[in-house]
Parts: sequence; C-alpha cells; structure tokens
Amino acid sequence: MTRTIILEAPGQLRLTQTANPPLPGPTEALIRIHSVGVCGTDQHAFHGNQPFFTYPRILGHELGVEVVAVGEQVDTVTVGAHCAVEPYFHCGECPPCKRGKPNCCLNIRVFGVHIDGGMSDYALLPAAYLHPAQTLSYEQLALVEPLAIGAHAVSRAQITAGERVLVIGAGPIGLAVVQFALLAEAKIFVVDISPSRLAFCQSQWPDITCLDGSADPLAALQSIVGDDLPTAVFDATGNPHSMRNAFNYVAYGGRLIFVGLFQGDLSFHDPTFHSHEMTLLSSRNATSADFQRIIHYLEEGRINLDPWITHRATAETVVEEFPGWFDKNSGIIKAVINFA
Repeated sequence: MTRTIILEAPGQLRLTQTANPPLPGPTEALIRIHSVGVCGTDQHAFHGNQPFFTYPRILGHELGVEVVAVGEQVDTVTVGAHCAVEPYFHCGECPPCKRGKPNCCLNIRVFGVHIDGGMSDYALLPAAYLHPAQTLSYEQLALVEPLAIGAHAVSRAQITAGERVLVIGAGPIGLAVVQFALLAEAKIFVVDISPSRLAFCQSQWPDITCLDGSADPLAALQSIVGDDLPTAVFDATGNPHSMRNAFNYVAYGGRLIFVGLFQGDLSFHDPTFHSHEMTLLSSRNATSADFQRIIHYLEEGRINLDPWITHRATAETVVEEFPGWFDKNSGIIKAVINFA
C-alpha cells in the first residue's frame, strides 16, 4: 500500500492508504516521490476557489522524485535517476502543440490539478516528463517547477543586460522572476505589500531595490528613476487591482508581462497603453527547455534555493500543518512535504 494525501473537498485534507500503482507501460515510469513543493494552486484548491478543479483530488505538481521502474521503450531516464517533474502533460497533436507551444496545449492535463498528482509515495506518469539531475537534492528538484514559471516569463520578455526591470509580487513566482532577471544581468526593482517578503528579497539579493506596495510605489520608483521607468514590468500577483495598476509603471516602448492570472476580465486605460506604444505579454506554464536550463544552473551553483524553504512537513504531519501555511503571519516563502 501507498501513503497518499487526498483533498476530499475544500478544507478536507486526509492521509490514507491507496493501492500501489501498476507496473509502467511501454513509455511510462514508476516514480517514488521524495519531496513535494506546495504552491498557490494547492492553496486555492484547499480553499475551494481553484478553477477547472474537481474533488477528490491528489494534489502535488512540484516534485523531486526517484525512478524505480521504466517501460521497455523508455530511454530518457534509468532506474535510480533523481528527477524533477514537468507536470504539464500535452497532447502533441493540437495546433498549439504543433506550433511549438505545448505549454498552451488545448488538451493540457496538469499533474495534481486536472488529474491526480504526487502527494503520495508512488505515482505512474509518462517518462518524457522527467528531467534527471546528477547532484541535486530532492528538495531542490521539487523547486524546479516554480522556478520554471519565472524562467519562462523572463524568456518571453527577452530581457537584456543592464535593462531596468520591475517585479510586482514577491511570492515564489515573483522570486523566480527576480532570480532569472538577475541571471540576465538586469537592474531589479521589487514591489510587495509584505514587509517580510521584501526583507527576504533584500537578504537574498542586496543589490536589488525593494519598494513598499502598501504606500505609493510609483512615487517611490519615480523618486529614484524619474520619468525613465522600467522597460520590463512583470506582475506576478494574479490580483486584478495590481494588474490594472501595472500599466502605470511601464516605460515608453516597454513591455508588461502578466505571469499571474485571475479568473475574470481585465480592463486598462487605452490612451495610456497606446501613448506608451506598450507591448503586453502573458506567460503560461513552462517548457522542457526551461526545466533543463534550470537544472543546469542549479548544478552549476548559480542559484541558491536553501533560504527559500521556510516550512517543512512529513506525510504524517502535513494534514495538521497545511492550513496554517497560508496564514498571512506565517512568514512562508516555500513549504515542502518530505515523504522519504
């Protein structure tokens, strides 16, 4: 039997025993889950406001895993490999997939969202979505997926060295954007309403400039840069008020990149948009190339994830601890569940 954490209904998380998965099919891999990152998607599901979501569901899409068996056609990973999981299962046949946009697949199934995920001892999945690493810990591998969201957004924006960049929202996705914008050698400003998150950013990256989002961040920004506003502005909040305001921070000829999203309509002031000849971009999920690049950076030591993990639990303690992680006073940056 396999220990499995099931979200039975909003607010009802339960540790139970389920049957072991079957042996892998020709293109599948059986994995043992060691570490599971917890993110905003899991929070929304727990509180009953995650779209396209049905209950009961096994959560978990940020995973550090070990391969324990593979199908006869699998040649990309071997038994014993330590891997990150790319959880966006695409069809390969729809127009976005054929156009090289599998992250926008019309038939996408996200592991732990649309289908049962990895909050379990074992799981079966297509081996093509496993990304092996040589030296990384399981906790590091579990954080590759949220890093990939930020890495993909920075790639979409085509940041250049020396460019002035503003990141709105210093949660894990915003932090990932900051990390990859810094690797692109940009000059970074960060806005958030949480003093603890701004303090975390400053401790991680002393050279960035942090601005209090609860005051007047635009005035604070202009006191530093005048009218020469950032040419790339990322909103990683998923908050409609913040996303509307984000248009005001963009330089003439600049880009606004929405990394977070919310389930609703967004309006903006068209004269401002046109007068600035602004480019509006969205960024969705990530690609295999993003995962491979991140693993390479981590193994080179160019990214330090150790301070990011502020909360930990085991399979036996997570049901009790999980709800408290999302209290505004918890000080959470990233939580990880360790199964083994």
